[in-house]
Amino acid sequence: MNKRRFITFVFLFISSAILAQSVEEIQQSPDFLWGTGNASTLKKADNDALAALVSQISTKVSASFEQLTEGTTEGDKAVADETFKSVIHTYSRATLNNTRRIVIQNEPEAVVMRYIKVSEIQRIFEGRKNKLLNFAQEARQAEKKTQVADALRYYYWALVLLQSYPDGNFLTMEDDAGKEQLLSAYIPKQMNEIFSHISLSVERVHTDGNLKTVYLKVLYKGRPACNYDYTYFDGRDWSNIFSAKDGRGIIELPAMANINGLSVKTEYAFEGEANIDNELVEVMRTVSLSSMRNAYLKVDRTPAENALEESGTQFAGAMGEELKAANAGMRFLSNKETALYLITVQKIENAIRTRNFAELNGLCTETGLDMFNRLIKYGNAKIIRQPKYQFLEYSHEVTCRSLPMSFCFKGNGRTFVEDIVFHLNKDAKVCGLSFALNESAVKGIMNQTAWGDTVKNVLINFLEGYKTAYALKRYDYISSIFSDDALIITGSVLRHSVVGERRPMDRHVVKYTRQTKQEYMKKLQYIFKSNEFINIRFADNQIRKSGVGGEVYGIQIKQDYFSSSYGDTGYLFLMVDLNNPEEPLIHVRTWQPEKDPDFGLIDLSYF
Repeated sequence: MNKRRFITFVFLFISSAILAQSVEEIQQSPDFLWGTGNASTLKKADNDALAALVSQISTKVSASFEQLTEGTTEGDKAVADETFKSVIHTYSRATLNNTRRIVIQNEPEAVVMRYIKVSEIQRIFEGRKNKLLNFAQEARQAEKKTQVADALRYYYWALVLLQSYPDGNFLTMEDDAGKEQLLSAYIPKQMNEIFSHISLSVERVHTDGNLKTVYLKVLYKGRPACNYDYTYFDGRDWSNIFSAKDGRGIIELPAMANINGLSVKTEYAFEGEANIDNELVEVMRTVSLSSMRNAYLKVDRTPAENALEESGTQFAGAMGEELKAANAGMRFLSNKETALYLITVQKIENAIRTRNFAELNGLCTETGLDMFNRLIKYGNAKIIRQPKYQFLEYSHEVTCRSLPMSFCFKGNGRTFVEDIVFHLNKDAKVCGLSFALNESAVKGIMNQTAWGDTVKNVLINFLEGYKTAYALKRYDYISSIFSDDALIITGSVLRHSVVGERRPMDRHVVKYTRQTKQEYMKKLQYIFKSNEFINIRFADNQIRKSGVGGEVYGIQIKQDYFSSSYGDTGYLFLMVDLNNPEEPLIHVRTWQPEKDPDFGLIDLSYF
């Protein structure tokens, strides 16, 4: 009799007769798996019991994990066995929602037993299966929208989780043609397809002192890539991660560096963002996948610099042409009308390039100057190419789209590309600025034929102002756009068993926490103080008009959130009142880390 069984045997006699019988029945029945733990505290004893149970589960399902032991030699068997045990332990949090507990003895010499029915073991793995299938579906949808970074991220994460799923070699999903495909082969094939359709070329090169900046055009299947993350080899080492947007990226090299044959590695693992899911992080630490050789690309260098300059200008101006085509009723200013506004914007552009900001006081309102100062302090701001401005008149303002810039954060090793939109008053002074939405998001709003021009402009300005406010830490502005009685709900995946309405115990349980505006703003103030930077990327957005309340809209957004200390991906929902276009008001804000297994995403229909 081993030590664990002996301890259990002793305490069975101390426990009540009914409890002893219950424990004995469980331990002697072939229908259950169980594990016990003993420690000075109940928590430690419970953790030990869970670990013992997971070990039992590991033995029971080991034959189903062929993908972890394929091609293993006798010499590697010990390593494979250890990897397998580590993979099974990534399910510890899942088993907490599926197992029952008996306290055999209380502290200070606590003994706890955890047990589960053999017939329920498969349910432990269902959450993992659903998650990886959702990732694969998200990847497929992102690829269709040229969201290259998102597609690769979700495909890779699905592939990682596939290694931790029993019979992963046989799990399938339908492709676009409705044909079942083995995921173990389908995902690598899809990722390699994506790599093969990425095109990187030089638009132009600018040298300033000891720094050479290469301006990249990033195309996917001949179209500007909505997003694309990459690193490059500078001759000594690989760079930090750079993020391209709407087909534009940069590479920074020593002035003497040779561009010919420049190597770029497409980012696909996104380990820094995997902390959106604790299980994903644990599996990534455990399994080892082969590197994807096709992720390494070469930058095409076209020798005709004049052609490059011309190409870059046309590329930068494409968005304005699409806006005109999408909504002919919108008023773009003529060249003559733009003259006064263009002078202001060009002076600001020159101030950024020369780092001489003495003239800005006369070019900006008080609010505009405050936002500009925050912008310049936001990540070593630099202009990355010659813009082609588009001026749009709306209400009492003129909007200038847009100045392409990069923002580099050395501490976190990230470089983002953003298009800056200027808002100018009738005196041609900058009264505000924002980070532009990506082109597809703007087109999606502009193509809504049932909405008037005013609503479209307000929605675009609101969403751009929203993401910019978090980046520039505009606490007062954010407070002003939330109604005093705003409903603010945040969802988080629980690590322990909680039974809630419509949420059975055998699923990952999501707890929805309601906050008051005051509680939310207090937490936000702490986040602003504790992070060097915050960057929000809207990967997708869907907007619906409410049937009541006038100009009330529900905005559902797939949001990527980056900060110096944290990153996540989730679903943001905002219910916004636009009845006063100059003072939009948020009545509801919800955030979900993932689609709820019971009701999917919170949307306008809930309110």
